[in-house]
Amino acid sequence: MRKNKMNEDFIKSVYKTIVQENKEIYIDLLNNTNKDEVSNEYWKQSSKLYNELSQDRKDVFISIIEQIIVDTVSNMFGIIDGSSTLHGCNAEPKLLLDGNDTEGELQDLFLEYVEDVE
Repeated sequence: MRKNKMNEDFIKSVYKTIVQENKEIYIDLLNNTNKDEVSNEYWKQSSKLYNELSQDRKDVFISIIEQIIVDTVSNMFGIIDGSSTLHGCNAEPKLLLDGNDTEGELQDLFLEYVEDVE
């Protein structure tokens, strides 16, 4: 498999697994969690806030969650690619896919893919 194609396939899988699946998990939790059965204070407050919103505002809330997930994944890829630095860490991370260097293109590929999906 071509290296660039492998990186693209990896990016698409990361997007599906981390962004889309986690977004669906949050939607399910926010819509179906019985606040009376929740012991975690964070979830009680989150559920209460979410349930007080109109449907339009709920959609915005979910969009914000999705954007936070996208930004987090993008930042991690930037660190792995070497385009972003970690504070207080001099290590130079590198990601290999099937033994092949990703050549510092993961963050750019990911953000391009996100743009295409939207």
